[in-house]
Amino acid sequence: MNDALHEDDSEETPRSALPAVPELSQLMVHLLKGVLYRDDDERLWASLLRLQARVREQAAVLLLDLVTDEAEGHAFLKSRPDPDESEGAPRLPRLVARRPLSYPVSLMLALLRKRMAEFDAGGGDTRLVLSRDDIAELMRVFLPDGTNEARVIDQVDATITKAVDLGFLRRLKPAGGNAQDRGHYEVRRILKAFVDAQWLAEFDARLEVYRSAPSGGTGPGANQEKADA
Repeated sequence: MNDALHEDDSEETPRSALPAVPELSQLMVHLLKGVLYRDDDERLWASLLRLQARVREQAAVLLLDLVTDEAEGHAFLKSRPDPDESEGAPRLPRLVARRPLSYPVSLMLALLRKRMAEFDAGGGDTRLVLSRDDIAELMRVFLPDGTNEARVIDQVDATITKAVDLGFLRRLKPAGGNAQDRGHYEVRRILKAFVDAQWLAEFDARLEVYRSAPSGGTGPGANQEKADA
């Protein structure tokens, strides 16, 4: 009798008997980890649209705001702006850290944003895909004179890796397992939320500053806020 009880206790609970994770919990965990894209998870995106008010309430407890763009198909959590110091309000704690971006990273994001604007103006496909060589060519003219090719490629690769980590680029798998593929990247449309229209309108003036900035410095307007916690 006791042996039978022990045997029953040792059996794993069938997966079908485990309680389902509530949709709201799934949404909050996903958003706290990073950006939610409609194309990546249409079911979870539909849940977000249905539970949007409750997500905002939960986010507010953590001093976060929900930012959604139904047209572009993405959503993320953003820290609330700091209060005006002149009003004597205490500084709010930040769950989502604000990090200054280096000159190469801020330059790459600016160039990719401009390239996306040109791409959108041409209509057609909604996915902007660039090769590593395409991205290197965008940046080459703004790198210091005399930079050799190997150093250019190394710097571009390092900057691309950072942009991937930040969620602005996604590396695509080589077509047909092509080992010669030097890398293709999708420019994530979340970039439009971080480099806005006003920033883009000042693009030419900023690039003049970039041209004269020392390599490795922090470019103007380089402070960006990462979407994940």
